[in-house]
Order: sequence, then C-alpha cells, then structure tokens
Amino acid sequence: MVDVSAKTANVREAEASAFVAMTAQVLGALGSNPKGDPLETARLAGIMAAKKTSELIPLCHPLPLSHIDVELRQCENGIAISTKVRTTAETGVEMEALVAASVAALTVYDMCKALDKGIEIREVVLQRKSGGKSGDYVRNK
Repeated sequence: MVDVSAKTANVREAEASAFVAMTAQVLGALGSNPKGDPLETARLAGIMAAKKTSELIPLCHPLPLSHIDVELRQCENGIAISTKVRTTAETGVEMEALVAASVAALTVYDMCKALDKGIEIREVVLQRKSGGKSGDYVRNK
C-alpha cells in the first residue's frame, strides 16, 4: 500500500454512477420480482460493498466512512445508479464510490437475470471527487 501517513486528514468525497440497461418487459416486471425488490436490495448491496472496498481491492486503504448514499432510479431503458461516499481521512474515497455503483449494478442483474440474461451493465464511472492533494475532479458530460 502507498504510505499516506504524512498526509493530512481532511474531508473527501466521491460520486460515481453506473447504468443497467434492460428491456421494457424486464422494467415492467420489477415490482413483481419473486426474489424481492431489486432496487432496494441493490441499494443495500452498494452500501455494504462500499464498506468492504479495502477487502475487495488489493492495496486499497481501509477508511472510516462517514456517509454512503446509493440511489437507483428507473428510467425508460434501464436503471440509473448514483453513489456518494464521504470520509475524513488521509486518502480519497473514489474506489468506495465506484465499488458501490458496481455492486449495486451487479445486484440488479442478479435480481433480474431470470427474466433476461441480456441485461447489460454500462458506464461505471467516477463523476466527481473532492479533497486531497490532487484537488477536485468533475467528469465532463
């Protein structure tokens, strides 16, 4: 792992997103899914994943996360996922936000795969980050 002991702890935030593309038929069946509510299950999975990021990604620092938000929104052609993670630490939370978005997307797939194996996970990206030596980053739309 990179030695971050000389860095000053400060507030750091990151936002990420993902998109799960699916047919109108699958979207219409979300409310009657026999496995339960895919969106709420994915929201909780994303939160849990952010907390476990250092166990999943080699060389990633374990961080005391002070806030994790995972939102899923049904769109015309799929599910839009957005995550926001905050900490006060010596290193940033980009990986935690990206892992939360990725695992939430994978959970939507798992919850809906019986309806259609052709569901696609797309566009897992860092949207924004703040804090730290490298400064702020905002993805160009």
